[in-house]
Amino acid sequence: MRQWTIDAFASGPFKGNPACVVEPFDAWPETGWMHALAAENNQAETAFLLRTNDPARFGLRWMTPTIEVPLCGHATLASAHTLLEELGAKADALAFDTQSGRLSVRRAGERLEMDFPADPPRRVDEPAGLAEALGARPLEIWAGRFLTAVLADEAQVRGLKPDLAALQSISSAAAQGRGNVGVAALAAPGGDYDVVDRFFAPGSGIPEDPATGGMHCGLGPLFAGKLGKTVLRFHQAYPGRGGDIEVETAGERVLLRGRAVTVIESRLRI
Repeated sequence: MRQWTIDAFASGPFKGNPACVVEPFDAWPETGWMHALAAENNQAETAFLLRTNDPARFGLRWMTPTIEVPLCGHATLASAHTLLEELGAKADALAFDTQSGRLSVRRAGERLEMDFPADPPRRVDEPAGLAEALGARPLEIWAGRFLTAVLADEAQVRGLKPDLAALQSISSAAAQGRGNVGVAALAAPGGDYDVVDRFFAPGSGIPEDPATGGMHCGLGPLFAGKLGKTVLRFHQAYPGRGGDIEVETAGERVLLRGRAVTVIESRLRI
């Protein structure tokens, strides 16, 4: 079987977030085998696809090196890119059946557009010890699928060197975010982005994620409300890589747009 490594939400090779995508299966392999391959790949996610009778519809599951996750944006983008660009799928749009329901991806010029469920967060009190664990005092704390700290400015976001073990413990104890914490701030004036953010995911076995579609299902509605516009440009400021995500908030859905690049094609010998 073949496998591809795709940089998703990337402006070019070695940017964005890498995901491994395995050639589609006719039946799901044993879950333990998928976990073992994901651990071997040691990327943030490995995506597993299942063929159906519809050539434009697939089952999709995502594994980190340690757990199976219910939703992953960048590995969905990588899966659609693989099907369209590497395997020659002819469809204008693809549908994926997942633990988070039906997800769809379509071409949008040079980018791909994903239709995901929105995750509008709610304002919450700051958990004890969070500022110390982050190394910065948040202006606001919001909770949805993940815990999100809004910081004062872009420089604070880029300069963070958090205590990951403390972050995981605080987020898990607060029953918010499953041990994962996002941070975000308005971008500096005059730049190419509206919002700059980062995502620390020790609860999922990932110290820091380079580009996170799922987090932006919450950040999109949050900052759409703050800025009064539905289409926003986000830059996830993972050191040395960085991911670019355009988010359009549309009621109970968000549209996530980004590019993907194939960097490796490999063959599994198992």
